[in-house]
Amino acid sequence: MNKVEIKARLEESYDHFLKFIGKLSKDEFEYAPEGKWNAGQQADHLIKSTRPLIKGLAFPKFLISFKFGKANRPSRTYNELVERYKQRLTTMEGDPPSGFVPKPVKFAEYSKLAKTQMEIIQKVQEKLTKWSEDDLDQYIFPHPLLGKVTVREMLYFTIYHAEHHQNVVKIYLKGI
Repeated sequence: MNKVEIKARLEESYDHFLKFIGKLSKDEFEYAPEGKWNAGQQADHLIKSTRPLIKGLAFPKFLISFKFGKANRPSRTYNELVERYKQRLTTMEGDPPSGFVPKPVKFAEYSKLAKTQMEIIQKVQEKLTKWSEDDLDQYIFPHPLLGKVTVREMLYFTIYHAEHHQNVVKIYLKGI
């Protein structure tokens, strides 16, 4: 997937997620099995997960390589990255790092969440214009579950992440 495709898929993925949860009733939006996140919390988690990309993509590349190193392998494909993420989820214990754990979210907060998320995606798309295709494969970012990933892989993860959380909400709603 090239930069143009990545930008389009980012927008599409988050737009689909937000439209899906935007059609939920108040009861559906606020429902979650015991100890799990409701649809609004899933959205808040995605905001907390995507916001750091703005800063990461704006960082000078020499500082990124100084802090995290450079890739020592080719980037995985989108499908390879998704499979790796799914595999890591099966062995994950506990909650994500505290910075990614959502706050309680009510139905009335949907519009604000949707606006914030799409503004973040737009900023990520803007920052991405300053990255070459080679840069996406050369530089690495840390991921709390996947470890060191190329910037391209982080973007692939970000695309899939919205789909994953939409599927989680669908699974939870089957329990109603």
